[in-house]
Amino acid sequence: MLFLHSSLLVLHFAFSSSKDTITINQTIHDGDFLISRENNFALGFFSPKSSRFRYLGIWYNKVREQTVAWVANRDDPINGSSGVLSIDQYGNLVLHSYHNQKVPVWSTNVSVEVTDTCVVAQLLDRGNLVLFHDGSKSTVWESFDHPTDTMLPGMKLGLNRRTGMNRFPICWRSADDAGTGNFSLRINPNGSPQEKDGKWNEFWSVPKSPCDPYGHCGTYGICDPDFFSRRFECDYLPGYEPKSPRDWHILKDTSGGCVRKRLESTSLCRHGEGFVKVANVKVPDTSAAVWVSMNMSPRDCEKNCRRNCSCSAYASINIAGKETGCLTWYGILMDTVHNWEEGYDIYVRVDAVELAVVAQKWNGFLERKDMLGFLVLSVVSAWFVIILFTYLWLKKKKKRVRNKWSKQWLDTIGSTYYNETSVKIKSKGKLSNGKEVAVKRLSKDSRQGIDEFKNEVLLIAKLQHQNLVKLIGCCIQGEEPMLVYEYMPNKSLDSFLFLIKLELVAI
Repeated sequence: MLFLHSSLLVLHFAFSSSKDTITINQTIHDGDFLISRENNFALGFFSPKSSRFRYLGIWYNKVREQTVAWVANRDDPINGSSGVLSIDQYGNLVLHSYHNQKVPVWSTNVSVEVTDTCVVAQLLDRGNLVLFHDGSKSTVWESFDHPTDTMLPGMKLGLNRRTGMNRFPICWRSADDAGTGNFSLRINPNGSPQEKDGKWNEFWSVPKSPCDPYGHCGTYGICDPDFFSRRFECDYLPGYEPKSPRDWHILKDTSGGCVRKRLESTSLCRHGEGFVKVANVKVPDTSAAVWVSMNMSPRDCEKNCRRNCSCSAYASINIAGKETGCLTWYGILMDTVHNWEEGYDIYVRVDAVELAVVAQKWNGFLERKDMLGFLVLSVVSAWFVIILFTYLWLKKKKKRVRNKWSKQWLDTIGSTYYNETSVKIKSKGKLSNGKEVAVKRLSKDSRQGIDEFKNEVLLIAKLQHQNLVKLIGCCIQGEEPMLVYEYMPNKSLDSFLFLIKLELVAI
């Protein structure tokens, strides 16, 4: 009797742990499982997190944390562990809350021509629970046609116009409740076919930068998020080079990191070594760093690192609300990233040869900078001279044209009047816009000839001063030419000296 009982336990265990099918004469109780052939998925009873209710579902079998992909009785959970799954006499998969319950909690609800052992349910390796005829292998029902909240590879989405079945996933009500939620993913079956071409508009992505993953450029590497000018985000710290140049430069594989140059021929301990500044960086991983002091000058921090041959780098960091502190690294430098906005300056220990190379590059940079400054200054000066000469030439040309025009105009006047003596008549008048002006008329009896008239026009037109009257215009209509000046309300000096009276005329 004991041997028989043990055999039954072995058979039950074998069924619950390795079977992927259930026939019309078999049942699945709470605690039993169907496992797909490649152990990818499992079917059985489960409770979400802190819930006391039981559901029949399918989950990933190889994932440590239970991740449910499909639920049968999502809106009718079972209160307790007495649930039973079986195939009824009509060929449907049915779920009961207890063994002899008349009305099932859940059913596939399909019409099947049933004979003994002709209908089989099988859990496939894609996560699909399929009900089919054992003889013809024709599918009667499958869980892929009834998704819950997860789309698995091979599932279909949308309306089947031939059968009228509309497949769409619906979210859970909450993490503890597998019931039907408020959000679903559907395809609109109406309208015309559409095609849209355009750029993707990024809403959110992770990681934001290739430099976000830890140690992206390996040991002694430095990552630059703004790498577009170099087409590769990884570089190496001063005094170091890629461990595998082919992987680094050709394959863009920086996992091997970098090693120190001249590792065998030079020393970093009291052989003329020094420190090279790397500006504006997120400091390397501080798990290998030590706070020497929270109150130490940059000079003393350098001396502290130089005394210890194991010190590979140091940084003098000013923390808000505190004085300048000294941070030193021992061993490898990992996860150094350029940070142009809020970065710190670190000083990397290099050998004497590398120190000389960096100094030579810096001196060459300064020489090139001076040369560039000289060239820029020369070009700017040349352009300034060209613009100045062009301005003066245009000004002179404009003046020449104006003088030429004035001479031609006066010649025209001279051709109109013969050289007779005239009498000067000064008058006060008003223009059509109401402006008061002084008018000088030359009669035929005046002794001023046409040459004097020309000279007066040219002279007055060219003289510009706040204490001198301006020539507004002239009139050559009729036999008596007129000059029109600004009117001086306070009169001129000669009016007081010679008591000259002006007659009022209308212009």
